[in-house]
Parts: sequence; structure tokens; C-alpha cells
Amino acid sequence: MRNSEVNERKRAFKRIPRHIGVIPDGNRRWAVNCGLEKKDGYQHGLDPGFQLYDLCREMGVEELTLYGFTVDNTKRPAEQKSAFQRACVDAVLELSKRDAELLVMGNDRSPCFPEELRAFTKRTKFGQGGIKVNFLVNYGWDWDLMNESGLASRDISRIDLIMRWGGMRRLSGFLPVQSVYADIYVLDEFWPEFTEEQFYRGIAWYQTQDKTLGG
Repeated sequence: MRNSEVNERKRAFKRIPRHIGVIPDGNRRWAVNCGLEKKDGYQHGLDPGFQLYDLCREMGVEELTLYGFTVDNTKRPAEQKSAFQRACVDAVLELSKRDAELLVMGNDRSPCFPEELRAFTKRTKFGQGGIKVNFLVNYGWDWDLMNESGLASRDISRIDLIMRWGGMRRLSGFLPVQSVYADIYVLDEFWPEFTEEQFYRGIAWYQTQDKTLGG
């Protein structure tokens, strides 16, 4: 049943984004609304990430980039900083059991970069590989652009569609070079509230966009 549903979706969508970028915002606000501490929201963002990964693989998306945390995020209280660092490590450990080609991208010379992720700052194949997954960890747009050897994120391709959860209408420094012609779809739902319907809603919206790349 699942395969037939996916095939039906593919037939309905004439244009599948080759590369989707994801800004999974709203973890802390969701936690507060649920009576939890802000730091508790990050672990609840792990399962939505893997639901999205599965959907992208099924739809034939070739590359997926997710925002883990930024250099600016490390200014948050220590318990929140520790929580989102741990969530990023847990996400990579889980991904290592699946099929993907992972690149962790961020300032790995900083003490804020999780030691467990240093081995993945060069693209690493898990399982059968296939979809490229880029995970932005301790990422800063200025760090990316001012890297001594050129653009630090040069192994990440141009993004077709950016989906941002949490209602905010800004890029928050998300891969400025690769995002230059991306269509941006904003969802008001918080990231831990992720559903398949939200993903398909974004893909349906993408069908209506006029992709001229400035031409």
C-alpha cells in the first residue's frame, strides 16, 4: 500500500525538487506549549527528521540539507546548548544505520562542534548510499563565506526548495550561496509537529512556482 501511495504522489507532482533545504524551527516553543523545559524540544525533533528523510528518499529527492545548530545558537543557555549538541550526535548515529551519503558542515575547529561528529566532515557513505544528506552543525554563514580555502560548503549543491517550520519568514543564515534561487515555503506548525501532509503541502506549493533562475 505504501509503494502505491508514493507512486500516486509522484504522478501528481510534475516537478520534484532535486535538493531540499530544511529549517526545523519551533522546538523550544513547542516544548513550552507542552509544559516541558525549552531544552526538551530538541530530542523531539529527531523523529520528524527521519520521517522527512524517508519521504525524500521515496520521492526521489537527490539531496537534503538540514539545519542542526548555528554558531549564534551556541549563545543560548548551557542546558539548551548541550541538548541540541546531543540531538545532532544522536541524529548522525541513527543515520549511520540507514542509506545515505552524509556530510556534516560547520566550524569544526570550535569547541562547540561535537567531537563525535568530526569524522563526518568529509562525505561518508552509509549503507547503500544514494541520497546526499548535509547536516549543518555549528554553522555560520560568515564562517562559510570567509573560509581560507574558499567557500567551505562548496560540496553542497544549489537548493531548489527551502521548507521552514515554526512560522518565521527568514533564512537565519542558511547556506546563503546555495539558497540564492531557492523557493521558500514557510509552515506555521512547529517542527516537532511534523506530518507527511505538511511535506506534501510544500511540494504541491513548489509546483506553482515559476522557476526562471533569473532568465
